[in-house]
Amino acid sequence: MVRNFINISLRNLWRNRKVTAISTLGLSIGLACGIIIFLLVSYMFSFDRYHTKADRTYWIVTDIKQEQFIPTDATPRPLGEVLRRDVPFVENAVRLENMFKRIVSVPDGKGGYAKKFEESRNLCFTEPQFFDIFDTEWISGNAKTALVAPNTVVLSERYAQKYFGSADPIGRTLRFDNQVDLTVTGLVKNLPSNTKLRYDVFVSYATVPGLLGERGKQEMQNWEGISTLCFVTLRNGTPVEQLARVFPGIRQKYLKTEEARKLDFHALSLDNLNHNPQYGGQAPRPILYALIVVGLFLVLAACINFINIATAHALKRSKEVGVRKVMGSTRWQLIGQFMTETALMTMGAVLLALLLAAACLPLLNNALAMLKADISILDVFEPNSLRWFVSLIVGVIFLAGFYPALVMARFNSVAALRTGYGQLTTRQVGSVSVRRGLVVMQFFITQLFLIGVIVMMAQVRHMQQTDLGFRKEAILTIPVPTNNPLKQEVVRSKMRQVPGVELVALGAEPPASYRRIPVPFTYDTHPEPEKFQTTVKVGDTGFVPLFGIKLVAGRNFQTNDTTTNEAILNETMVRQLDVKSPADVLGKSLRVWGTTKTIVGVVADFHVSILKEPIPATTILNHYPENHIAALKLDPANLTATVKAVEASWNELFPEHVFTANFVDELLNQFYLTERILLGLAQVFSLIAILIGCLGLYGLVAFMAEAKTKEIGIRKVLGAKVKELLWLFGREFSKLLGIGFVLAVPIGWFLMNGWLRGYVYRIQLSWWVFALTLGVAGLITVLTVGYESLKAALMNPAKSLRSE
Repeated sequence: MVRNFINISLRNLWRNRKVTAISTLGLSIGLACGIIIFLLVSYMFSFDRYHTKADRTYWIVTDIKQEQFIPTDATPRPLGEVLRRDVPFVENAVRLENMFKRIVSVPDGKGGYAKKFEESRNLCFTEPQFFDIFDTEWISGNAKTALVAPNTVVLSERYAQKYFGSADPIGRTLRFDNQVDLTVTGLVKNLPSNTKLRYDVFVSYATVPGLLGERGKQEMQNWEGISTLCFVTLRNGTPVEQLARVFPGIRQKYLKTEEARKLDFHALSLDNLNHNPQYGGQAPRPILYALIVVGLFLVLAACINFINIATAHALKRSKEVGVRKVMGSTRWQLIGQFMTETALMTMGAVLLALLLAAACLPLLNNALAMLKADISILDVFEPNSLRWFVSLIVGVIFLAGFYPALVMARFNSVAALRTGYGQLTTRQVGSVSVRRGLVVMQFFITQLFLIGVIVMMAQVRHMQQTDLGFRKEAILTIPVPTNNPLKQEVVRSKMRQVPGVELVALGAEPPASYRRIPVPFTYDTHPEPEKFQTTVKVGDTGFVPLFGIKLVAGRNFQTNDTTTNEAILNETMVRQLDVKSPADVLGKSLRVWGTTKTIVGVVADFHVSILKEPIPATTILNHYPENHIAALKLDPANLTATVKAVEASWNELFPEHVFTANFVDELLNQFYLTERILLGLAQVFSLIAILIGCLGLYGLVAFMAEAKTKEIGIRKVLGAKVKELLWLFGREFSKLLGIGFVLAVPIGWFLMNGWLRGYVYRIQLSWWVFALTLGVAGLITVLTVGYESLKAALMNPAKSLRSE
């Protein structure tokens, strides 16, 4: 019987290949989206779960208790050692410090260097315990001893190849940051991409004191500085709540100063490492759950599309069903036949969906380049994924096939054979309300996606066009790898001489950056520090004019002398100090960073971080030890030649370093990377939802036109005009579109309003968003329905009525 079902199903599918193609294509697109979203979400949720001890390993973070709660992802340097030494139920603990913009040089054996690299993010200082807590596959070297001694380093395969080619790296030397020589003592396999701790260069933690110089030993016992990531593994059976009860005792014993007592430690599970945005997580759980809902919606839309076309096509198969029933087929045999057809079409759609997903995954990996993602279609066939995938296929077969099969199996054989095809009414082919409900659901899904895309596009555009309060165009930043004030003055002088460079300023970073650490301060003669903190920006005399920051009171810095003790505040800080006028703070003292400054100016507010956050109280200091970059205002007419000239001059000044350059506007674009990725995904999924809906509408209107052929012919003979005939189709779809819109608007408003609340500077949801949604959805419906409707309306009535 099964073979008979399959043979008959294949003949029917081929005979109705247009319907088969439309249904299979729509289903495959929906399934491809479901597969891609599932692989993406699974990849994000898999971060750092592969470690053997992941279920009892915790990440220790520090919250600074100020007027405003300040979360940080690091801890004081001594904490890890204290936990490892003094807490019995802590099996192991490891400290780790990230490194940014460090120079790694490969000696050439002749007193020089064969290669130089500036490395960021993939270097870290760490202890041997790292390899006990986190699973790492070793190629050579001893995991327990490789990082015990100072000035030792372990490399990944990838970086051993980068530095030394195919030569054996063990025992070779690397020059680190032009300060110390590191000996390679170990080689490990490349870490997988699904880890937040994907390092390629592991420098022994014992190297840190030597790099810090005279203050090295003191800094290693500093409980006020927050610079070290800390991870602990608890002994089997130890609840994390027991660890939480230890932290108050540590605070009381070791945190002696008032500033240190503001630190509050707590533990996060390792699987939270990538999902907590407060501590640098790049994949918040709400976004991943939202993606799951989107994937389900798209698969549901594809199934609805399939059901609508199948029930509409049932009109054409009424006589077949009647004959089968007369010949003795039972209802369940007919359901089995139609479910077999659905299963065959679904399997074809699955194969096509896998091909589509495989073709799209490289684009997704490219969009997630910052994560170095390597999602593969083969991940579907992993045991856990395969169970989900098979369940999806079975669910789709049942969801898409059972109702149409039930509808056709319930045909009255007498009615089906008495008048033949075309005489069964649409009311006899399944419930009209069910079909209308399914079409409404498609319109609802499509319009919900459209609302989301329109709002996200408007918000991203708003962020890109918002006045940040400073100039960002044609400003180049280059490193200043020296804190010698005389050498810094040489940098200023040298860069001013480069043709095309209009202005030069030194500072810590551009006005807006990811680095924002509020610090305490004391204003004027107040005996106690203020209740709020200030964000410090470092810049010299050229900083304010180069970035076009507006002075509203007082003056700019007048000199770059190392003894200058002046400060410039922003308007927000003046308001928070409860001072009536910016001029009233001029000449007052400000004690910050351990020294007393004189306030000489007030500038207009400018953004110092992403637009999700309000502009904080900000202080600009001229503090040469923190001058890490030079900002150059370039002539826009000849940027390429000017950048090359800047590079040549910089290399003359710092031949032992690696030149890097970034335009400020490009750096600021990184602020919106998450929004752009989300917008790109939303746009793609909206287009797919629209495409699936269009396929469904096209199939429906084609069969409606075929079913109404004689009705249209009679109406034309009786004098009906083309526009009246078109309204036969338009009236039904307009009602369903309107109902879908009414359902989508409140849900879309609720969801997008919640998303926008995450931004301090945001657009307001206005009527035009929903009007544009309805207009776009209406236009898509007209274009999809119009062709088949017009073709039916223009048909010669003699042709449609010749069989009567």
